[in-house]
Amino acid sequence: MEQAEVIFTRSHSGAEALEELISKARISVEAALYRLANPRLVSALGAARRRGLSTRLCLNFNDHYEENRAAQTMLRQHSIDFRLLGGRTGAGSKMHHKFAVIDRRIVAAGSYNWTMESEQANYENLLIIHSPLIAAAYTEEFEALWKEGWTPEPPDASEGTHAGS
Repeated sequence: MEQAEVIFTRSHSGAEALEELISKARISVEAALYRLANPRLVSALGAARRRGLSTRLCLNFNDHYEENRAAQTMLRQHSIDFRLLGGRTGAGSKMHHKFAVIDRRIVAAGSYNWTMESEQANYENLLIIHSPLIAAAYTEEFEALWKEGWTPEPPDASEGTHAGS
């Protein structure tokens, strides 16, 4: 049975709803996210990965530079596969999606960025749709983004602070 749930951050936590969806996932979690800066959600993705789920993310690469590098570090720490990409016209355009597909049957999409700012300060919306048909359309878009994106090299271990230095 197809159903939908609407969440407005005025009165409900988007992170709580996403965390619950991710915790109940049994096969896969795939997300295309403009911004990712909520450690709670990264931890939920990491737990899904440790349960053996396919866990993949596409992230925008050309805005919020420090936040983007921090997101990459968190994803690597949880062994979560990710790729970076821009928008349709390359540099200067954005991969501005904000959606997740859970088990190829549930979609979570809306204005909600996976950030503390969206969780605590902004008026945001999140629509959760239980529909394999709609999930298939989002999965197709995710796969196209995944093919277009690239996996950045990890930062050089020789850069920065070393233990014992």
